[in-house]
Amino acid sequence: MVRIGRLGLYILILLGFLALGYSIGTARAPAERPPDDAERVSTSPSVASKPPTQLVVSQEEYDAIQVYETRNKSVVNINTETVAYNWFLEPVPREGSSGSGSVIDRRGYVLTNDHVVENAVRVFVTLADGVQREGEVVGRDPENDLAVIRFDPGEHELEPIPFGDSDSLRIGQTVLAIGNPFGLDRTLTAGIVSGLGRPLRARNNLVIRDMIQTDASINPGNSGGPLLNRSGEMVGVNTAIFSPTGGSVGIGFAVPVNTARRVVPDLIEHGVVRRGWIDIVPRQLFPQLVRYAGFSVEEGILIHEVVPGGNAGEAGLRGGSRASAVRYGRTVIYLGGDIITAIDGTPVATMANLYEALEDKRPGETVTVRFVRDGRIGETEVVLSTRPERYYWE
Repeated sequence: MVRIGRLGLYILILLGFLALGYSIGTARAPAERPPDDAERVSTSPSVASKPPTQLVVSQEEYDAIQVYETRNKSVVNINTETVAYNWFLEPVPREGSSGSGSVIDRRGYVLTNDHVVENAVRVFVTLADGVQREGEVVGRDPENDLAVIRFDPGEHELEPIPFGDSDSLRIGQTVLAIGNPFGLDRTLTAGIVSGLGRPLRARNNLVIRDMIQTDASINPGNSGGPLLNRSGEMVGVNTAIFSPTGGSVGIGFAVPVNTARRVVPDLIEHGVVRRGWIDIVPRQLFPQLVRYAGFSVEEGILIHEVVPGGNAGEAGLRGGSRASAVRYGRTVIYLGGDIITAIDGTPVATMANLYEALEDKRPGETVTVRFVRDGRIGETEVVLSTRPERYYWE
């Protein structure tokens, strides 16, 4: 065993402290030189150098954004002016209705609702950039609540909204509506197709068939605007809401775009829809008449008269006789004529049913008419004529 003196012990302790300090120094990383002012400015983070925030959306949201961005400029605001009369029976212009419309042709044709332009003496179209143009109503179809307006686009490059296929719609499918509810320009709402083939009674008491029901919010001012699919194609024309309060409660209706596709060419060319017609003067059966005349059917359209030289006479249909006329109130009804009960298999019980059965029939088409004569059922084929603008019974 080696003995160490007091001095040697002090030396060993000193050497131990020196070794410990060396090991700590070598274990610590060398300090970096602090940057000067120029380097501090160039490397310090700033707002401008932050990466841009990325918009994270679902596919459905992305589609809705794209539809709005590509179609909203093709939706116009429509305002009308009507005429009222003061106490001196002088005509006084007043503000009429307002609604929306869709550009369907680069020449300035706009598709909207008939009730938007009803009774209008002047029509104004406001474009997406706020420019207002005066337009004119070129055609109306009250039976489908559709109308076409034309305005001069001037230097504006219009982008028409393409028509889709409303027959391919399915319940649950996403749809979007663009319009001007309560005067708020080009508002987008979204929803689904809630129902198809809905009948809707219009203000003229006629029934619009095959309406699209949607829960996309449709409010006053949306009328006439487009109902679109996720591809940006128009599948309907927003028309009405069912609401006890006047606001949207999730039950809206749109005219199918395939109906518009059928009637728009006639509205542009003729101003009206050229529909097929049977040349008769009709009278709707009612209980008192059925009981009085002893008819074998309770519902149908009695042929009051056959128009001379018309298609009904050529098809062998028979009208009533003046000799068997009866009076009901102010109405004179000729008895003895055939009673129409169906057209092409569609039951005809009322005047509205008669219009509905012929609504999509064109002049020159042939229809099968079922009728009752002297209690017996018969059928005949009728080549349709053109429905007159004013009906014989008005």
